[in-house]
Amino acid sequence: MTSLMRQEALETPAALIRQWNENDQLRREIALEWRDFSPYSFVTLARGSSDHAAQYLNYLVSLKLKKMGTSLPPSILTLHQTVLDLSQSVCVAISQSGKSPDLIQPFEFFKKSHFETLAMVNVEDSPLARAAKYCYPLKAGPELSVAATKSFIASLYASASLIAEMDLDRQLSSSLEALPEKLILSQNEKWNQLITNLNKSARAMIVGRGLGFSIALEAALKLKETCNIQAEAFSAAEIKHGPQAIIEHGYPLIIFALKGPTQLGMVELAKEMRQRGAQVFLIADQSIPDRDGTYHTTDHEYLEPISCIQSFYLMAEELAISRGLDPDRPRSLSKVTMTL
Repeated sequence: MTSLMRQEALETPAALIRQWNENDQLRREIALEWRDFSPYSFVTLARGSSDHAAQYLNYLVSLKLKKMGTSLPPSILTLHQTVLDLSQSVCVAISQSGKSPDLIQPFEFFKKSHFETLAMVNVEDSPLARAAKYCYPLKAGPELSVAATKSFIASLYASASLIAEMDLDRQLSSSLEALPEKLILSQNEKWNQLITNLNKSARAMIVGRGLGFSIALEAALKLKETCNIQAEAFSAAEIKHGPQAIIEHGYPLIIFALKGPTQLGMVELAKEMRQRGAQVFLIADQSIPDRDGTYHTTDHEYLEPISCIQSFYLMAEELAISRGLDPDRPRSLSKVTMTL
């Protein structure tokens, strides 16, 4: 029987087509308002996988718009009751369910303060959607597996779509429109060696950089929740500031070497870690001969993380099953998490 996690991951291309087409006018309206508003910064609020998507959005904000993008810990607002002046910022909340109190409460305050707010949600009729000035529906459809897949990718896609429209970047927009077809090819990539290597592992380190760090965080979370592997994500720039001390002979290391300015450094890191005796699994496109797993490239380097995580999700589902686990029902977890 096919798991919900696999079914939902495979539904991603259709979800992105739906989001692109059905949000076309809304996307233009939001982007126009943001251009007129000319914010000083973007502030994101999110938890779990959604916060990893926010990391991607914030990086894009700096790359494309040359503005500050930062993730704000919700507890600053909920537990500490700090009143922040965000009148010159765009405030973005990302949530699959739109039900978490630690996002709703700040957004209700933001609404009263007339801040510029947007909620990216999959459940359109949700408290968070109602608390925001704009609701940008992810259009992923029902997501029943505890492990988020298509809603995470839909959040990355929504982030890139809005930033492309705000920056009037037609090349990026064209690449986004073509992306669903690329993801179908991504779904056919097999990382069987990684499944074999991690089948008996209790730990792993996931390394990314730049836009790829967001999916390193997400991959580590998925290995924890679906495979019961103590996986931690690090930026390649941080490895030598302490983490490499635990890398010993046979230590599992997954390195995402995505196309773009970070790729060469990631390939060099893989070589160095192999010399240390680590069990390295290098994920890269076909141009890298030393790769251990292939991801399908897209038409734009900013979209490479989306293609890569699509392939990773399907690998993680297979790995969970090979370890005798149910990827749809991780122990001690539920689909909607209520925190403050």
